[in-house]
Amino acid sequence: PTLSAEEAAGRLAVDRNSGLSAADAEARLERHGPNRLPEGRSRPPWRMLLDQFMDFMILVLIAAAIVSGIVGEPTDTIAIVVIVLPNAGIGFAQEWRAERAMAALRSMAAPSARVRRDGSVRELPAVELVPGDVVLLEAGNVVPADLRLVEAAQLRIAEAALTGESEPVDKHTKVLADAQLPLGDRFNMAWKGTLVANGRSIGIVVATGIRTELGRIARLLEEAEEVKTPLQKRLARFGARLAWAVLAICAIVFAAGLARGEPPILMFLTAISLAVAAIPEALPAVVAISLALGAARMVRQNALIRRLPAVETLGSITIICSDKTGTLTQNRMRAETFLVHGEEDGREPWPSLLRALALVNDAAPDANGAVCGDPTEIALLEAAITRGQDKTALESQFPRHGEFPFDSERKRMATVHADGAVFVACVKGAPEAVLERCPWQLTAQGPVPLDADEMLAQAECMAARGLRVLAFAERRMDILPADIEDAESDLTFLGLVGLMDPPREEAAAAVAECRTAGIVPVMITGDHPATARAIAERLGILDDGGRVVTGVELAAFSDADFADQVRDIRVYARVDPEQKIRIVRALQAAGEFTAMTGDGVNDAPALKRADIGVAMG
Repeated sequence: PTLSAEEAAGRLAVDRNSGLSAADAEARLERHGPNRLPEGRSRPPWRMLLDQFMDFMILVLIAAAIVSGIVGEPTDTIAIVVIVLPNAGIGFAQEWRAERAMAALRSMAAPSARVRRDGSVRELPAVELVPGDVVLLEAGNVVPADLRLVEAAQLRIAEAALTGESEPVDKHTKVLADAQLPLGDRFNMAWKGTLVANGRSIGIVVATGIRTELGRIARLLEEAEEVKTPLQKRLARFGARLAWAVLAICAIVFAAGLARGEPPILMFLTAISLAVAAIPEALPAVVAISLALGAARMVRQNALIRRLPAVETLGSITIICSDKTGTLTQNRMRAETFLVHGEEDGREPWPSLLRALALVNDAAPDANGAVCGDPTEIALLEAAITRGQDKTALESQFPRHGEFPFDSERKRMATVHADGAVFVACVKGAPEAVLERCPWQLTAQGPVPLDADEMLAQAECMAARGLRVLAFAERRMDILPADIEDAESDLTFLGLVGLMDPPREEAAAAVAECRTAGIVPVMITGDHPATARAIAERLGILDDGGRVVTGVELAAFSDADFADQVRDIRVYARVDPEQKIRIVRALQAAGEFTAMTGDGVNDAPALKRADIGVAMG
């Protein structure tokens, strides 16, 4: 990101206008390998079945069955086998179903990509991409590899799955000064597995497969160690103590019989019979059936249990670390509040503002009535529709005669519409970019002079509450504007709109229930600190004035300092996947039993530790 587009192309030895040659691409594919993420250590069915017999208590039972058969007690052998085999069958069936379900959810890579090679554009399987390939992207594409953007036109990429960013990110091709910026702030890069929400671009592949940021997460997943659940640890301790106790009792009985002059064979058989009788054959079956019933209940709550013992961990959890976007929130933008004439009103904004929401907007309802387009524009249009505006009727009444698209320099978008004999320019954009061009504001008495500094201060207050703030304005003219400057000057301010990815309706109740049960919820997100704070306060995760720790601050903590503070931190923002692992490990080192929930790939390493995946939606 700190190299210019020309320098990046030079480093990768590629002409961005013609792309790689077929021979060069083949050589690079041989050197770098396919653009594919590792599948991980999948276990064959026979290994899954064999692992069901590896529990200590099961091994003790198998040993007891063998001994019973040797000493002529087939009834005990049959009874133990009848218990052990269904126990293994239940565990195997649960894990097999879960593995198949997780395999169906695992595909995140783009199946194909438009690539420039030998001077022409062709569509290739994404797995064949190599560093240096020139990739063409447009709205709706999944980014097939990590790219350095060299051209971008109104490009916005949804990165929620990788960074936790709740809304699409505006991208550009400029050089960044700092190579250590968080992923969400590297605006000249596109990451494998993210989705192009708007615009088009050209990028040069800088990393493929395991070397991508998505691949780095896969490596973290591979490095996450397997841990025993509390129940497994307790059963192992119980089985070991029981085995030693049974052996001791058998030795005492055998020695006592010999001291009384009993035949050694008789005393040996008696001791073995006592040992078999002392083994609680039904215990593993009772545990397995109880866990299976718990897994069935979790499935009805949209939770996928990979291994049965993981069900028991839910009863031992003291802290739940949750992602924000799509887990605590709906992962869709919504207009939360409106500000007109200096007063906030979340219900009934003025008709002129609602009309602008629909007109200066490229989103539109499809044949089924669902609104399609950029997530922010969808939220604005839905706000207008739910308050009585009909986009089709408005466009018929105010036909569009011109458009000046949004760009990162102006931070504004404008459309020009006919209103009878006059023309109306509708403008939306960042508050600072719109307010500087508004000498007037609309009031009930008509246009009056605008105090831009006061309105900008109110916009900043809204942004501090975690809202994404857009300003709307209009200008009425007798003739069609000749250029952007004409359309976007001498504007009348209509109002501010605050948007947010709102919390799920059930999230606040879930947080309250966790607190009642003595479980501490912790939010860990890649989103902005202000947004994270606003959501956490609304859900009751963070008290007023509570502390939000960013990824930059977390990186500055020593392990000792972090260990002292980790119990008291409730919200982490702008963190990367590796830092999430550090947080969970610090909590575990502090004696907390931690679960990690989320629906993004950035949560996968922590999810593996408890073998619990939550499928929201």
